[in-house]
Formats: sequence, C-alpha cells, structure tokens
Amino acid sequence: MSHLPNVLELKNISQTYDGGKSFIIKDLNLVIEDKINQGQFLVMLGPSGCGKSTLLRYAAGLQKPSSGEVLLFEKPRTEKDRVGMIFQKYSSFPWLTVLENVEIGLKLRGVSKKERREKAFAMLEKVGLKDQYWKYAQYPTLSGGQLQRVAIARSLLASPRILLLDEPFGALDIRTRLQMQENLCQLWTELSKKDEAVTFILVTHDISEAVYLADDIVILGKAPANIIETVHVDLPLERQRDMKRLPYFKETVARIEDKMLSMEK
Repeated sequence: MSHLPNVLELKNISQTYDGGKSFIIKDLNLVIEDKINQGQFLVMLGPSGCGKSTLLRYAAGLQKPSSGEVLLFEKPRTEKDRVGMIFQKYSSFPWLTVLENVEIGLKLRGVSKKERREKAFAMLEKVGLKDQYWKYAQYPTLSGGQLQRVAIARSLLASPRILLLDEPFGALDIRTRLQMQENLCQLWTELSKKDEAVTFILVTHDISEAVYLADDIVILGKAPANIIETVHVDLPLERQRDMKRLPYFKETVARIEDKMLSMEK
C-alpha cells in the first residue's frame, strides 16, 4: 500500500508574545493523517485562550509559531497550498451579491465568466442558496446561517485540500446551528468521496457538536496548551441526527465533559 502524506503536522510548536516569558502553546505536536477516499473531520476542544484558533492560523498561513514547524502534506507550508478558512464573524463582501461572493476567487484567478458562474451556481445549489444568488451578502438581507453558507461555498469553490472552521456557528441561534451541522455533515460526506478528499478541521466549544461531526477530537489543556487526549468517535461516516440519541453518543459526550471539567480543578 502506498504511503499517503500526512495532511497536517505541527512539530514542537511553541507560541509566546513576550519574548519567551510566558507561553500560550508549548512543545505541541499534532499529526493529522490522510485516509484513502475519505479525508478527515477533526475537531479541537479546549478552554478559552488555550490556542485553538492560533493552531488554525498556522495551518492557514496567517501566523507563524514562535518556534517549531508547520508541515502540510509533509512539506513546509507555502502560499500555493490550498487551504480555506471560515471565521466566526461573517466574512462576505456586503457590496457584492451572493453569486459574486462565491465566484470571486475564480474571478481573481482569471477564470472566464461563463465557467466561474456555472461552478458558483453548482456550489450554491449544494449549500442550499441557489435561489438567493441575486441578494447582497449582508445581514439582515441574509440570515446568519445563510451568510456562513456563502463563506463555505466560496471556500469550497477554490477546491481546498483543507478547510479550517473557527467556531463558524458560534453566533447562530440553536435552531440555525443545528441546521448548519446537518449541512456541514452532508457537504463533508460528499467531498470525502472525491479523488482528493477534503480534510475539515473545526474549532468549537460545543461538545455535542464535536462528537456529532468528528472522526477524532483533540482536547487541549489550559495555557501553555498541549494535547491532553485524542478521542476517536466510533460512529458511521455518514451521520444522522438520531445518532445523538444513542447510548454511545451520550456516553462519549459525558466522558469528554468530565475530562474538560477536570482541567478546571
């Protein structure tokens, strides 16, 4: 069997903002493996201020660690790496329509108007926004959930190998959040069947959300952060909402809750 390069490696990562007097992250190592025709859905949990979002920023190329290496597919990260990122705050351009927001990456790459519009419409259909294409991407013209779907569609149209999600549902009401979880599950399931599967890395504070979405959950401790435990979620790849009623699901949520609470003592 041929070796698949690891999707992401963080090697001996440390982060300090005061010249080494105090550390947010210290000597952290993380490996996210690739899986044949599947990709990965990894979720990070941990207390506020432990550096979860900082780790995403390393992978996105938005920040460099104070020390250590960031490798994508076993090579140092470069600007050519196809990595998308979704933030908690709405990141669409409000002066552009939904369609114009989604196709903007292809437009900047010089893709013809006909081709990029066809691809943008196809992606909008996948995220359930094809009938909203003409509206401006701003609140309250679109709901919070719709704006996040615009951001997801825009990122996915760039064909990333890695999609980073930094608490993208944190500002949504519970009903919309649950709907977005379902949408994300469906998207990842579809994308995981491609020749080049997409790896999703999500930061959240919601333990139930983490268990529902993840293949693996990385639990970070308090600053200076390091990995306390990695929990494998033994559920089918294609998730259904009724799985949340399973004893295994409830037990896994409870075990992670206990682990998180024990860190506060």
